[in-house]
Order: sequence, then C-alpha cells, then structure tokens
Amino acid sequence: MRKVTAVVVVPALIYILFAAWFANAATTGETHQGDGANRTLRQVPQSHMFDGISLTEQQRQQMRDLMQQGRYDQSQISINDLEQLHELIIADKFDQVAYEAQAKKIAQAEVARQVDMARVRNQMYHLLTPQQQDILKKRHQQRLDELRRLTNMQLSSPLQAASSTDSTP
Repeated sequence: MRKVTAVVVVPALIYILFAAWFANAATTGETHQGDGANRTLRQVPQSHMFDGISLTEQQRQQMRDLMQQGRYDQSQISINDLEQLHELIIADKFDQVAYEAQAKKIAQAEVARQVDMARVRNQMYHLLTPQQQDILKKRHQQRLDELRRLTNMQLSSPLQAASSTDSTP
C-alpha cells in the first residue's frame, strides 16, 4: 500500500515542482535562482535538462511557447481526487479496495501528464543546435555517472557497517 501511495504522490509533487520551476526559468530566461527552493528542484532528474546551455533569444521564445502550449494541453491534478484519498485515510474503517481504485486513477492521470511533459521536452530538445545537444548528452552522462557513484556508495555503506559490527567482539 505504501508503494502505491509513493507511486502516486511523489510523481505528482515532482510534476508540480517541475512545472513551477520551468515556468519561472522559461519566462525569465534564467535556469538558476539563488534560493534554496531552486536548488532542491535541480535535484529532480528532468528539471535541469537544459541547465548550462546558452540559448538564443529565438530558442528561448520557442521553448516558452512550447511550455505554454504544454500547460494548456495538460489536465491539472485534481484536488478532489487527492481529497478523496485523504478521506479514505481518515475514515473510521479503512477501505483498501476504494483506496487502491482512487490511487490507480491518480497514477494513470500522472502517467498521462508525464508523457505530455516528455513530449514537450522532446520538442524543446530538437530546437537545439547539434552542439547544444552534444553538451546536453555529456551533462546527462555526467549526472548518470554521479548517480551511479552515489548509489554504489549507499549500497556499500550498510555492508561495511554490517561487516564491521560482525567482526567486533
């Protein structure tokens, strides 16, 4: 049940944060702000897709137009659906079937939103010059390498802790 909730709620929050960040970056032409909120948003995998790329004014305008179009094409997260989930959680008797049905409904809507966002990012990517695309590919590979390194460190840490406690008398 926790997994279903995580699958539904986390992507919805990521979507909201990404949309807000990118709308701000696209309209101001800036990819980084000095505040802590944007630093957190940069941790979302696709939120920094175009960081470090110098865009022409025409590219910036085309990206703004695509984002604007994408916002109109996407259905909004239904507050009523989230409220229904909350009502099921605080009910006197937990109804697992109803909760699963509501969570699946929200998850399907979230998948549709993510597909729409990916379509817009694809269109934006193809507005870039081949040199800009190469920079993005290199940056993406660097991020993947860093994530792999961090994942390996996290996986080895508990093993090292377990082995060191096992050998202690």
